[in-house]
Amino acid sequence: MSSTSSPRSAAARRRRSTVAVKESLRELRSQLSLLNHQVGTRLELKDVDLDCLELIGAHGPLSPSVLARLAGLHPATVTGILDRLQRGGWVVRERDPDAADRRAVTVRAVRDRNAELFGLYAGMNSALDELCAEYSERELELLAGFLRRATAAGKEATEELTDR
Repeated sequence: MSSTSSPRSAAARRRRSTVAVKESLRELRSQLSLLNHQVGTRLELKDVDLDCLELIGAHGPLSPSVLARLAGLHPATVTGILDRLQRGGWVVRERDPDAADRRAVTVRAVRDRNAELFGLYAGMNSALDELCAEYSERELELLAGFLRRATAAGKEATEELTDR
């Protein structure tokens, strides 16, 4: 048996590959953060405003308290964010007709603004389309599954820190 096929060398290769995946995910997170910052700057939104707008678009309409929980932010912080998003025409607050408390509101994204937002992400979306075209359907399913599981792990880690 050669040294390159020994269990010890296989374990070392696996550790190196795992480290490379983690490093790549950190680099991707940094690049996406920089991209989001540039998008936010163009739209005159803070990074956290853009994050909350994304959550509202994905999960809304929703109450400010649900948004605070999803974002891991204090409700008072979310109030300021929603004020900025509403002033910018990105969201509207509406009375919740189903709530027992007549003061209850839900927040929804203004769909008319989506084109502006999507336009700023067009370069990244095109690059990802080209990248995905290089992979088979099976490889794409594997990658999508990995990313879903990595996202779930990140969510769990975030919730653990939020609960402390």
